[in-house]
Amino acid sequence: MSHPERGTGPFDPGLQLERTSLSWRRTALSVAVGSLVSLRLLPDWLGGAGWVIPGMVGLLLAAVLWAVSRRRHHTFMLRWSLGHEPRVGGALALMLIAAGVASAGLLGLIAVLSAQPG
Repeated sequence: MSHPERGTGPFDPGLQLERTSLSWRRTALSVAVGSLVSLRLLPDWLGGAGWVIPGMVGLLLAAVLWAVSRRRHHTFMLRWSLGHEPRVGGALALMLIAAGVASAGLLGLIAVLSAQPG
């Protein structure tokens, strides 16, 4: 991949990587906050200590998401600084994120359906 000289290209390619990394960090933070709120509210609302599990899984997912996004960012930036195309092979992280989102949605559906009014 050729890099445009400073000021001649339409944008800084490293800036896209930084924005993507920041976006993943915000996503991880959002998952962590949602998990903490669920840890606080679900056991009280739905009863039973078992409702702590979704919050704990969410916190674990947020930590993994944070670590993976950080590692990917460092790998991208290293490859870019060495003049290589800034990409990392493998779609495992994307598959894990999709599975995590699907699991969270399924747990939310179970929580809504199992909640007893009143």
